[in-house]
Amino acid sequence: MASTSFNCSVSQGFNFEKDAQSVVGHLTSLKIGTKEFAKDLEVMDPTAIKDDTKVKVVGVISGIFWNGGYADPISINSQISTTNKQDSVVLQHSDLSDTTVEYDYVIYDYDPVAKVYYKAFHNDSTTLKGLVEKSGGGLSLGIEMDQSMEVVSPKNYSLYIGIMPQESAQTVHYGVSNTGKFTKAWGVSVAA
Repeated sequence: MASTSFNCSVSQGFNFEKDAQSVVGHLTSLKIGTKEFAKDLEVMDPTAIKDDTKVKVVGVISGIFWNGGYADPISINSQISTTNKQDSVVLQHSDLSDTTVEYDYVIYDYDPVAKVYYKAFHNDSTTLKGLVEKSGGGLSLGIEMDQSMEVVSPKNYSLYIGIMPQESAQTVHYGVSNTGKFTKAWGVSVAA
């Protein structure tokens, strides 16, 4: 299986410059257990820069990795707000018996031929459902207590989460240009 890895520009994610062509990622929604994280960061939608369209997101993604297998986790590093950091810390130190995750994300890359941004890796319109990955007896969920300094305003903090797919076939979407697109399966349906 071919793996997928995107290193995204946090600076471009928060302070979008129209003449820069860096990879940008948004964690557009996140729910862990019953805790729904706030969409409290307003950032530029790279596919609508002519209109200066802003979108509200949970976080600006700094990196995302998937090994490509049906049952492999998707690992996300994201910069989140102070409010979401506080909620993450409470969640991390609570009884996290419900490790279900629902999330949406989109990674944008620049097509130098068409001269536009396109969605390079995303879940389209169907929210993905997973479980917080277990690693070495613990959960793959971490939050930095110190403020990230790559972008100082707004204050933001690094969140890491590894997400295993739930027992259902789901679809992730890829783009290699403004027009070249394909999908891959994430998760496997289990017969009852």
